[in-house]
Amino acid sequence: QVQLVESGGGLVQAGGSLTLSCPASGSTFSINTMGWYRQAPGKQRELVAGITRGGSTNYADSVKGRFTISRDNAKNTVYLRMNSLKPEDTAVYYCNAAVSVRAGLKYDYWGQGTQVTVSS
Repeated sequence: QVQLVESGGGLVQAGGSLTLSCPASGSTFSINTMGWYRQAPGKQRELVAGITRGGSTNYADSVKGRFTISRDNAKNTVYLRMNSLKPEDTAVYYCNAAVSVRAGLKYDYWGQGTQVTVSS
């Protein structure tokens, strides 16, 4: 199994920057895609950014050009650099890891979440 612990959240002013980190432990050799999701009050959890083991990335339209996801496989850590933050970015951010058990079967692991609050 995989354990994920997010860190780096906090309170920032609009236009500011913040970097989230999520080191993974456990059966990290089995991790394929890692990503960041967020959930604001009253809203469903949504994908912010994802990255494959090989470094291919995808982003939600709302964060393209502002956020950057990266991954250090040697450290088993995924990062999210958030620039030009907006109040609408305020949410709990969750780290995710997709683990392959066998062909056609995978599990998703989640961190506990870290709060990001952007003031106007």
